[in-house]
Amino acid sequence: MKNTVKTTMRSMVAIAAAALLTVGCSKDFLNTKPVGRDLEINYYQTQAQAFEALVSVYDVLQWNDQYGFTMYRFLMNVASDDTYAGGSDASDQPSWVATDNFSWTPNLGPQAGFWRKNYKGIYRANLFLEKIDGIEDASVAFKTRTKAEVHFLRAKFYFDLIRSFGNVPFITNTLDPSEYYTINQVGPEVIFPFIVAELEAAIPDLPTSVPSTELGRVTKGAAQAMLARVYLYMDDEDNMADVAALCEDIINSGVYSLLPNYGDIFTKAGEWSSESVFEITYSENSTSDWGRFGSGHSEGNVGVQFCGMRDYNGPDYSPGWGFCPITEDLESFMDGDPRYQYTIIDADNISGAEYSPGYQNTGFFMKKYAPLASQFPPDGEPALNWGNNIREIRYADVLLMAAEGLVRSGGSEAQARSYLNQVRSRVGIQGLGSSGNQLLEDIYNERRMELATEGHRYFDLIRTGKAANVLTGWQAHNQYLPIPQNEIDASQGALTQNTGY
Repeated sequence: MKNTVKTTMRSMVAIAAAALLTVGCSKDFLNTKPVGRDLEINYYQTQAQAFEALVSVYDVLQWNDQYGFTMYRFLMNVASDDTYAGGSDASDQPSWVATDNFSWTPNLGPQAGFWRKNYKGIYRANLFLEKIDGIEDASVAFKTRTKAEVHFLRAKFYFDLIRSFGNVPFITNTLDPSEYYTINQVGPEVIFPFIVAELEAAIPDLPTSVPSTELGRVTKGAAQAMLARVYLYMDDEDNMADVAALCEDIINSGVYSLLPNYGDIFTKAGEWSSESVFEITYSENSTSDWGRFGSGHSEGNVGVQFCGMRDYNGPDYSPGWGFCPITEDLESFMDGDPRYQYTIIDADNISGAEYSPGYQNTGFFMKKYAPLASQFPPDGEPALNWGNNIREIRYADVLLMAAEGLVRSGGSEAQARSYLNQVRSRVGIQGLGSSGNQLLEDIYNERRMELATEGHRYFDLIRTGKAANVLTGWQAHNQYLPIPQNEIDASQGALTQNTGY
């Protein structure tokens, strides 16, 4: 299934005429239905309208159907050594196969979807920030909090862009259509400080926690954890003490804790648990269908459909499309670890089950986002309406980031070991007593085990300089995706292609 390719910036015009958009997610805050379309000139008049516009910024987090199937987390698993591309055969979803073997070209890969999604998010964030202070009906408290949320979201959109592309157009205000392709690229040295400033500005004005009616909204802990993640990715030792401090503030807040049972994290009941710092919410009740696919309006997590076993017939699971089979390397790495049973499905050893082996089949499949029969979507096209939330930031990740920050900043190794061993103790594994470089390697290994198939592994390999030694076919220029060719063509010289493409 292919969508008609349109240039990203031109598509943003439609957003200005559609400030009221739905996100329709699985939890209360984001469970809003579309009630119409309003022109920008008539909008942003009341606090209620501003809240609906805020939801439209959050909405972009969900999108995983831009320019085809471009699910960020799942594709980053494919880029890593955790999963293969999979699917029916080598011609199924060529952009996924290209991600698996790093054969990206300007016209082949997930880059168009990543680009479009994030720049639409940035557009909506810019528009919101330009309009919010002029709404006389809105309270000061409402303006303060919602601006902080949008600063967080804009920072995340730029973070995902810069990790994907390196040099990108830097846009902090809404543009006239005539200006869309006049913006030159800037590098990480410009955008990283901007991201840091966005998150630093957001943190003081965000609540420590939210009531059940507001699940899905950003909290102080989420912004602190995101800033810690940004600092780690910047890979500047001068920032490592800040990583530790940010994470320890989260730890000491008393808001979060590890779930006693690792297996509960990715259950329906485990959504927005004490371990959840931030989630991207999806709905199994959105009634999305193929007629709206690619429009950004699908509110289900289609990645779940991708990860299921092809033509599956048996207990517990529903059939999927056979993508993201677990690599032999990850299966071997996790063998004997208690988290294996909650991370990997051993399909060939499910009693009374059968499935069709697809491309790159290993017999092992992702369990954390597997399509469960008990969660089968009740309405609409089932493939588009799985309601499984993406666990964007977990408390276990915060503990491991704190440990890494302490070791790399020359802080307390005893405290770093304590954080590391909390993660291990939760699953009944003996604590480690290592120090120095070995302690750091133990933290990295624990990250792979604890966070397997959650989309972090690829970026961990990039930021730690291990990608070339671990990923078959990866070369230095593959750190960044190619700029989408349609964007290059439309820019008439304003955009330059990344090296190596």
